Amino acid sequence: MSSDDGEECPPLSQRPEWADVRPVPQDDGPNPVVPIHYRENFREAMDYFRAVYLADERSLRSLNLTSEVIGLNPGNYTVWHFRRLVLEALNADLHEERDYVDRVAERFPKNYQIWHHRRWLAEKLGPKAADKELEFTKKIFTIDAKNYHTWSHRQWVLQALGGWDDELDYCQKLIEDDVFNNSAWNQRYFVITKSPLLGGLQAMRESEVSFAIKAILTNPQNESPWRYLRGLYKGDIEQLLSDNQVPEVCLKVLKSGRNFLFALSMLLDLLCFGFQPTDEFKRIVKGLTNSESSSSDANLATSVCNILETIDPLRANYWAWRRSTLPSIVC
Repeated sequence: MSSDDGEECPPLSQRPEWADVRPVPQDDGPNPVVPIHYRENFREAMDYFRAVYLADERSLRSLNLTSEVIGLNPGNYTVWHFRRLVLEALNADLHEERDYVDRVAERFPKNYQIWHHRRWLAEKLGPKAADKELEFTKKIFTIDAKNYHTWSHRQWVLQALGGWDDELDYCQKLIEDDVFNNSAWNQRYFVITKSPLLGGLQAMRESEVSFAIKAILTNPQNESPWRYLRGLYKGDIEQLLSDNQVPEVCLKVLKSGRNFLFALSMLLDLLCFGFQPTDEFKRIVKGLTNSESSSSDANLATSVCNILETIDPLRANYWAWRRSTLPSIVC
């Protein structure tokens, strides 16, 4: 069996400090259908863990044992739960515990139980822990920039403990490093809508629309800024329809004649909301439509759906459904 630092340890049955403990084997019943062949060190560790768990022994050796078991199976919820009980009973140094969790999380960054435990620690440590937690998530993002558990933890830290000051700049850097990082775009939206320092969505809309449009024109095939642009008008259709910047960016991309899938998708939404297209829009869409279908499609929204069904075959059924549900006003 290995310790947390990687050193080999003798079996628990050979350690003097465990001589008084009677291991509790796993009870699979008299006739298990598919018995699991555990490794011997795992079986022994769990047998001893069950013994201290059933005895509710909240001691230092129990704490050390949970470290060994977590090293063998970091996803065991019961072990993490018992570890928290022991930490509280021992009034343990939670800063040392956080250092331990740092090491485990770097090895298993997508393990839910580790992040749940880390949140518990951060709650105990309070607002002073915010900077440390935010820095640690940055470290994990260098390994996996789209780790859902890490992003969830970061958002919780910001809302529960603070640390908003540089978050928008951090999102800016991540997007500059990888404009296709949808997690960074999502975080940017989270910041402009949740940060107590920025004034909310309406206050940030103008600058963020410009930011999104710049990103769109640089990479029209990148869905993230298109989704972001939609989100900036969430719940405010009137403002969306009155802002000429949105149809203008659609028109620019369509006129380029390439990578226009998301521009067409945005145009379809605008049409369904009541947007009145210009003759230039009608001419460009007609040019993208097959001659066979153009004669039968008298309506622009229907034509857009037909084009999308062709150029986006993976979602062809979706676009066919959109066509079937077009409001009568645009059919």
